[in-house]
Amino acid sequence: MKRRVFSAVLALAGTSALTACSSSDPFDSGSDGGDGATIVIGSQDYYSNEIVAEIYAQALEAEGYTVDRQFRIGQREAYLPEIEEGQIDLFPEYTGPLLQYWNPDAAVNLSDEVYAELEQTVPDGLRVLDQSAANDQDSYTVTQEFADEWSLTEIGDLADVTDPLVLGANSEAETRPFGPDGMKEAYGIDIGFTPIEDGGGPLTVQALEDGDIQLAVVYTASPSIAQGGLVTLEDPEGLFLASNVVPLASDNVDDDAAAVVNGISASMDTADLIALNVRSVEEELPAATIAEDWLAENSK
Repeated sequence: MKRRVFSAVLALAGTSALTACSSSDPFDSGSDGGDGATIVIGSQDYYSNEIVAEIYAQALEAEGYTVDRQFRIGQREAYLPEIEEGQIDLFPEYTGPLLQYWNPDAAVNLSDEVYAELEQTVPDGLRVLDQSAANDQDSYTVTQEFADEWSLTEIGDLADVTDPLVLGANSEAETRPFGPDGMKEAYGIDIGFTPIEDGGGPLTVQALEDGDIQLAVVYTASPSIAQGGLVTLEDPEGLFLASNVVPLASDNVDDDAAAVVNGISASMDTADLIALNVRSVEEELPAATIAEDWLAENSK
């Protein structure tokens, strides 16, 4: 069960009322909002990442910090040099891909190991704050019906399935470390493969539902998990690279601001990410509205 760490409902999150901070503010850390320094918050050009960045921004504004939003910058190759140069102070990142950016030879995949190595790899002037239980990473996914039929909760349980197993994913997955060869090496399970070129999208979900495939590679925070009634299988052997949400921060993010952001990380899980993404896709709401609602819901 996730922890709800906020001490009061932020009913006015995202509004101008949150720019003021008083001694009764439940987020009041006793600071003066970073001595007037502006915290520049960035995000990837990806709706899920932008929502998390907006949650950081609204929570910090509630504490009296001035925030400069630099959202939808692009991918890692575009924004990480800006972060390294001190142009961006706070960014919602993902542990495994970030580690691989700075250390392509890293040989760890499990969540805690990835985070520990990432802490040692971050360049001077930057640090990672607490990682969240929320992750957005490749995974083996099955239908709820298939999981119930074979009592599946983790990948190793597939060893008890007596029917042929076929994995559906983009064609490059066949030779990736988490493809059929990787499955055999990590779990001793033989699977077939069929290419479906939609990145775990509706064609993949339909193939699962029709029984054309039994496994699919789908991101753990994909809206299709909720929309299609799918089940993500746990991966205790670390076949897939852990990709937990983790705030990447510069020295301009003081300890009080870091505590606010760490509180968000402690309260957020993968189910939250799925729900946030579903609202973005289905309701087509702006990130600010989705973030405001999440902050209110996750306050005590």
